[in-house]
Amino acid sequence: MQKKLFYLIAISGTLLTTACNKDFLDRIPEDAYSNESLWTSEADARAALNGCYRDWEDSYNVIYMDCASDNAYSQFLWEGYMNIGNGSLTPSDGNVTNRWNFKTIQKVNWFLENVDKTPMDEALKTRFKAEARFLRAYQYYTLTQLYGDIPLVLKTLTTAEANTVTRTPIAEVQKYTLDELAAIAPQLEPSYSGSDVGRITRGAAYALRARLELYMGKYADCIADCEKVMGLGYDLFPSYQDLFRIQNENNVEVILDMQYKENDYANGNIGIMPTSSSGGWSSIDPTQSLVDAYEMKNGKLITDPISGYNANDPYANRDPRLSASIIYPGMMYDGKYYNPIDPASSDFMLGDNNSKTGYLPKKFISNLSDYTDMWNTGLNMILIRYADVLLMYAEAKIESGVIDNSVYAAIDKVRLRAGMPATDRLAYNTQATMRTLVRRERRVELALEGLRWYDIKRWKIGDQVRKGAVYGARQGKVDPANGKVTFTADHQLVENRLFDASIHYVWPVPQKEIDINNKLVQNPNY
Repeated sequence: MQKKLFYLIAISGTLLTTACNKDFLDRIPEDAYSNESLWTSEADARAALNGCYRDWEDSYNVIYMDCASDNAYSQFLWEGYMNIGNGSLTPSDGNVTNRWNFKTIQKVNWFLENVDKTPMDEALKTRFKAEARFLRAYQYYTLTQLYGDIPLVLKTLTTAEANTVTRTPIAEVQKYTLDELAAIAPQLEPSYSGSDVGRITRGAAYALRARLELYMGKYADCIADCEKVMGLGYDLFPSYQDLFRIQNENNVEVILDMQYKENDYANGNIGIMPTSSSGGWSSIDPTQSLVDAYEMKNGKLITDPISGYNANDPYANRDPRLSASIIYPGMMYDGKYYNPIDPASSDFMLGDNNSKTGYLPKKFISNLSDYTDMWNTGLNMILIRYADVLLMYAEAKIESGVIDNSVYAAIDKVRLRAGMPATDRLAYNTQATMRTLVRRERRVELALEGLRWYDIKRWKIGDQVRKGAVYGARQGKVDPANGKVTFTADHQLVENRLFDASIHYVWPVPQKEIDINNKLVQNPNY
């Protein structure tokens, strides 16, 4: 049986690999590059670097990742996140296998081993190498978050080498990642213009470093790197809802994103979110738990007796980020009042390709008219934005026990942009209460952006939030004339989830990789 490589060698589309006779191989290709002829100009190096950028991240991973948390439910098993969310994942599952992906790492290794052959401006070459090194570091950041120990591969490998690699301890991989990001940050530009917009910036390197430092509990280092980002000119976009619309991409809040272009390199995942009546799949269904996390507009929790919350009118007078992020029963959307709770409605939550929770994501699809084809869009997918940096900074200072005015200022900047009141400093004046506040702010501000699972993992709250019953909206009726909701039943039970802290904080190593290379030891209890 032919052995399969531990990872696929996927050089950019500029390279041509062929198996023909010697005479053919000795010729200089007229319609494609060979590795020998590639490194002759800046344009060649840029083309090779662009190949490293291709597929370095995927909107699919971002959009679906909240389904691994208490924020959302994935209703189709074949999409790969239902079993991750409910704790039934196995080493043979599709997404477990798909995300153990070293293609970008291999492309970057190849690029770095060859680019110095290129006669070009040395400063630009240094920047190109820094961009490539970031793409590799990002892969190691993600892989360690998902799988724990992983192979640390920093050169191209032969087939024999690839089939005998071992897993490097996570601490060593994370140290490498932090060191790389620190080294390359000064070599990157703070911003770009023209066709270079979307390339890796200095802010992206410092922000990713801060994120990893926060996840590792390196709070002083996280604070320092957040402050570096905060000095680079980023700011919050004025409108929370419009921040995610295609006409506002590459705005002042975006630090790192995945760039797409309609037709040429499309973001084809937007259609998974709307309901079937809008031509979508309702693949990602926000949970009642997420809806309940949003405060009232006056800053009170819905559980506070004096908050003004009305269980029979539950969406009224809530944090504006709720209506900006989630489509709920009675909301005017796509030309009609959304009605997933009435068995007589075409949007009923138990129907095919309709939300099983009665809720839909609104981020990214607040205005379907923004897209001529929601399965072929140019919408960039934001990976890190300035609001996240502000909340990381606040959390790191809270965990350090340094709760000063800068902590309140960072949180309040995020809250005020959303239309919420500033933090009640009488209610939130201890480390414990401030920790509760910043964690809730992260949940609602960054909802459905693929980060909630990583927060659950580092806070070690899986037993509290990822275990047991998952509920959706209550059944009832929605008046088609005015959107008034009348509830007639209790919350819909969607599924029961399992969570074992000894297993589920990491994913299993794909079984097919272990079948190829028995030196890749499986994670415990899988």
